Amino acid sequence: MRLVQGPSDHVVVVGAGLSGLSAALYLLSAGRSVTVVEREDGPGGRAGFLAAAGYRIDTGPTVLTMPDLLDEALGAVGERLSDRVELHHLHPAYRARFADGSHIDVHTDPHAMEAEILRVADRADAVGYGRMRRWLERLYQVQMRSFIDTNFDSPLGVLGADLARLAALGGFGSWHGRVARFVRDERLRRIFSFQALYAGVSPTRALAAYAVIAYMDTVAGVSFPKGGMHAVPRAMAAAAQAAGATFAYGSTVRAVERAGGRATAVHTSDGRRIACDAVVLTCDLPVAYRLLGRTPRRAVPLRYAPSAVVLHMGGRRTWPELGHHTLSFGHAWEHTFDQLTRSGELMSDPSLLITSPTATDPDLAPPGRHLYSVLAPCPNLRIGPRDWDRLAPRYREQIYAELERRGLTGFGEETEFERIVTPADWARQGLAAGTPFSAAHTFAQTGPFRPRNLPRGWDNVVLAGCGTTPGVGVPVAVISGKLAAARITGAHRQRPHRAPTRGSAPYTVGADGADGADGKYGRDGTASSTGAVGADGAESADGTVGADGAR
Repeated sequence: MRLVQGPSDHVVVVGAGLSGLSAALYLLSAGRSVTVVEREDGPGGRAGFLAAAGYRIDTGPTVLTMPDLLDEALGAVGERLSDRVELHHLHPAYRARFADGSHIDVHTDPHAMEAEILRVADRADAVGYGRMRRWLERLYQVQMRSFIDTNFDSPLGVLGADLARLAALGGFGSWHGRVARFVRDERLRRIFSFQALYAGVSPTRALAAYAVIAYMDTVAGVSFPKGGMHAVPRAMAAAAQAAGATFAYGSTVRAVERAGGRATAVHTSDGRRIACDAVVLTCDLPVAYRLLGRTPRRAVPLRYAPSAVVLHMGGRRTWPELGHHTLSFGHAWEHTFDQLTRSGELMSDPSLLITSPTATDPDLAPPGRHLYSVLAPCPNLRIGPRDWDRLAPRYREQIYAELERRGLTGFGEETEFERIVTPADWARQGLAAGTPFSAAHTFAQTGPFRPRNLPRGWDNVVLAGCGTTPGVGVPVAVISGKLAAARITGAHRQRPHRAPTRGSAPYTVGADGADGADGKYGRDGTASSTGAVGADGAESADGTVGADGAR
């Protein structure tokens, strides 16, 4: 693994988002002096926070998965996540509502999910779910150790046994196609593939390897911190400060001072010059490249993920049919993704994420009030509409009318508080293409092909954040900070290879279908004592694993 050159005693981290705070914690654990410079008045970055009319609103991510990664980062300075954050594990993780009026609760406990599938589908899909769950666990194990929690110096870094294992698991096929092999019910297929939107691609065009995102929420589980998602960066910042980090809030980095190939200081908007031995830049890629004075050449320009319109609203009304997280699916599916990623149209039959954080933490709203956020994916500013200041009020009405048609009577009415966030607002925050999801996870923008975290021409500058490796999302942003710190310290503690799961007991499926106690397949597809995987890990026509992987 390549490291920054020369001394690195004092590191300036630009940005107090999740990746920057993670980097700071790992740097502190290695004995570095750390100064974190943040343009806002407090920590958070994209995991932002808004206080208005007595409501406490998360303006960034609302789904927390893989909290053990946060525990690991805090553990670097001798703390535990539970020391600073009270986590509530959500059961169910999601409620999925469909255009035909049906709903499915998405449980991370395997027995509860099997029972739910038996309620809405059939035994074959319940058995298929068990096989898929074990497949997702193996996919996570392989990818975490070799493709996510690792620094690449070249594409050759992916060559190895785990690349063969990933291929054997069908990781280079279609995500939707792989899920379709396990479950027949179209509703279930959507539940286990809608996460492709986070990667910025359609499930039918996304590599099955990206289904590791589905593992993170449908298997490992979804949590919610008391005080909202913003409690997480606050806790990380407090732990970093207690460990000796210095924070400069309300200060924007305007320039990186250079001597030869080294960064020697950062200059801020308030006139400060902060000398340093190394720099970690966590700002969005175009901003980072502007500070470095050079945008790397790529054979094909970066392709950015879709954006989102978010409606925050508060009032007295409640809708008991909503869970903490509710997925509201329309009739359309593939066409929806085409609109978001190809034609640049607003969704004609949208799929929406509705979050009701006060269902878990009533203190986020005034007494007797409730808080809701509706996330509507939309094209980014590169391919979609740009005049959002004019378009936003009309689109707001369209979303509320659609939710009304889907049975949420009066949604959007009698609100005491409302705030709408559009791609134009994301752009004003300096996010490329007006999207908070950064560069899409196409094959050419994943792993060693994603923008490097060691920019060329600088001996002591490292990038972190969702634009660089490993990618987008809360868990990988935390890992990104860890990888950036490792480029400076040389220390990289690999995570355990065993996949963390939430469930009440070991999950087994009878001999009719597949999984044994260890959840692994033998060459003939039945549970084996060794847990070996068949020649390519794919299922055969009867749901077992065949030697050649053909169905």
